Amino acid sequence: MNIPNKHQPLIKGEIANYYFDEEGILYSYSNGIKRTVENIGNNVDLVKKITKSKPVPLLIYLKNSPIPDKATRKFSTEKLPEIYSAMAMVSKLALSKLIMNILFKLNTPPIPMKSFTNDLDAKDWLKQFL
Repeated sequence: MNIPNKHQPLIKGEIANYYFDEEGILYSYSNGIKRTVENIGNNVDLVKKITKSKPVPLLIYLKNSPIPDKATRKFSTEKLPEIYSAMAMVSKLALSKLIMNILFKLNTPPIPMKSFTNDLDAKDWLKQFL
């Protein structure tokens, strides 16, 4: 896990901690807790504060966490375009594919998404969305 700037502290959240770089990419360091409608809603509010309500590219370091219920998955999917313009997921390949399958079983993702095992490749891909 790469922290882009060791001189700027992470912004702490319940489901993830964040770093917003000078280029406009938001880094998310996922916490392994169960997602609920409530904590996803709180997280959306936090991200909007960080980004001044502008959708930005997200580079997320995934961590194993319990599978959210159907209502939470639906709510999360609806909120994604409000806060992110694209999402690059960095993890063991199987984990990010599992998450994509769970969240977007029947529908395509509402924003561009791609899985990576390397954060440098993920960042390069996200730059097109700046």
